[in-house]
Amino acid sequence: MIDRQFINNFGYLVVEGPAGVGKTSLARKLSETFNSGLILERPDENPFLTRFYQDRRQFALPTQLSFLFDRIRRLEGLHQTDLFHPFWVANFFLERDRLVAQLTLDSDEFELYRHVYEQLAPKVSPPGLVIFLQAPVSVLQKRLRQRHLPPEQMIPADYLAELVDGYARFFLRYNNAPLLIINAET
Repeated sequence: MIDRQFINNFGYLVVEGPAGVGKTSLARKLSETFNSGLILERPDENPFLTRFYQDRRQFALPTQLSFLFDRIRRLEGLHQTDLFHPFWVANFFLERDRLVAQLTLDSDEFELYRHVYEQLAPKVSPPGLVIFLQAPVSVLQKRLRQRHLPPEQMIPADYLAELVDGYARFFLRYNNAPLLIINAET
């Protein structure tokens, strides 16, 4: 059994991985189990996301910047003490943005993005624990089809494969917080 004090020492916990891997489901379950605050990403509020899946090249930069600004704004609130939720669970973390930006932006756009990221990212504390969920592309595609969310139906298999590979390489070298890797294939 995990002790409540042990959990409170984390500050906030992040569940991370590619689309369809089960981030939101696990984040909700952890939040419910530990009676914590819950911060969920809101991809449906990114006005560029649908256009990004239609034309990745043209809409990569505005899509990434929109996600970056939203996530920083939401994570900055974790600095304030919350009497009702001293511990938080999120289904995204800021470092994901930089990873995805590297995969989607050309070199000039990435340099611009990197400058913005480096100015804003220091305002956000790192998580106390990152849970990385992994699953093969075929499993992710099946789950995305079952969810019937319009933007997710447009995610190309090659892009999903790039994300799966990018996440694996990223977490192989990740050392900014304790990391738990879970195979979420089943």
